[in-house]
Amino acid sequence: MNQPLAYVHPGAKIAKNVVIEPFATIHNNVKIGEGTWIGSNVTIMEGARIGKNCNIFPGSVISAVPQDLKYNDEDTTVEIGDNVTIRECVTINRGTTDRMKTVVGDNCLIMAYCHIAHDCVVGKNCIFSNNSTLAGHINVGDYVVLAGMTAVHQFVSVGNHAFVTGGSLVRKDVPPFVKAAREPLSYVGINSVGLRRRGFSTEKIREIQDIFRILYQKNYNNSQAADIIEAEMEATPERDEILQFIKNSHRGIMKGYFKSN
Repeated sequence: MNQPLAYVHPGAKIAKNVVIEPFATIHNNVKIGEGTWIGSNVTIMEGARIGKNCNIFPGSVISAVPQDLKYNDEDTTVEIGDNVTIRECVTINRGTTDRMKTVVGDNCLIMAYCHIAHDCVVGKNCIFSNNSTLAGHINVGDYVVLAGMTAVHQFVSVGNHAFVTGGSLVRKDVPPFVKAAREPLSYVGINSVGLRRRGFSTEKIREIQDIFRILYQKNYNNSQAADIIEAEMEATPERDEILQFIKNSHRGIMKGYFKSN
């Protein structure tokens, strides 16, 4: 905190052992938790709430006002959890009156040049690779991986444990546990590698595969598939999570991949 080449507003609340590098700028109404490192030329603007043991790399801008013409200087926030790494030149905008906040959960890695727009809610343990972009009002679950150059349309939801391949345009909701690829974005299988890494058993992975076979490979519409899954598959937390995601989808879920002739 005794960094003469950084600017810290007197109204900012900074834990004693936060490290702030030269030429960082921290505005009023900011809170930063213990053990966090703020790199050179980082700008943290009003409304930022940053947790413990985070690392924010040079050039990032946290809690700038939304790029939304409806925004009218409301008192909104960005809330970043603990153990989050934000790499170079990431931008995270604060909320609007829709949700009043933008949220990034614990243990996330947000790689260089990513953008998280206003009113997004990102879960825990997510990885966003370089240049991934979230438009406004997006929900991202836990353990989601967005490979590089992924662009997600506003109001889309991405379920827990989903994996989206690089360069994808995400226009529809991506259910939990799946791999999404191709153009237009489609179901290409479940994220079995990620699930194994997180302790899912072989039996549980097969159960999830069987559910998505009904949804994507049996020529049912979504409502028919949901009814069959509910009637024929054993009730488990994973089954219920998939069904709830389908029922709650406002934009509609992505379709399955069919090879063209």
